[in-house]
Amino acid sequence: EVRTRDKAPMNWAGTQNNLGVVLQVLGERENDPQILQEAVAAFRAALEVRTRDKAPMNWAGTQNNLGVVLQVLGERENDPQILQEAVAAYRAALEVYTRDKTPMDWAGTQNNLGNVLRVLGERENDPRILQESVAAYRDALEVRTRDKTPMDWAVTQNNLSAVLRVLGERENDPRILQRIGSRLSRRPGGF
Repeated sequence: EVRTRDKAPMNWAGTQNNLGVVLQVLGERENDPQILQEAVAAFRAALEVRTRDKAPMNWAGTQNNLGVVLQVLGERENDPQILQEAVAAYRAALEVYTRDKTPMDWAGTQNNLGNVLRVLGERENDPRILQESVAAYRDALEVRTRDKTPMDWAVTQNNLSAVLRVLGERENDPRILQRIGSRLSRRPGGF
């Protein structure tokens, strides 16, 4: 009511972004697609003010947030178009989140991109999309190293193994599955 778009546009956009985050959590918790749609609307409203030209880092963060909620919604609605919108949002964020300038944001967004590509590739039974998922995870692992960020590294390694398993099963290629097994056996206790 006070941080209006006319009087304080950047503050308004920041509040819209925060509202989107809260609505996403609530929509997931309540399993309510309507609330998830409200989160999408809040992020899109924020992006009207948080433009790439005026606030590139905020724009990229909101694009990433939009990608997350679109992925959740696309998975729940089993809608490949919404999943494609999530892919587009992550790729937009990666135009600003670069490995050189913001390596952790870049790696996190690469991991998110890998996640949505894995879901999309599984649902569409498309090995090309699954390979794109593998590439995104491998990119993320260039920054998410075991030494620097062990928890993020483990999450991304797990995600990579999941997509390699799907690829190995779909392509009936035991070499892919053997790569997963060799990764697990190299470390005591798995990852």
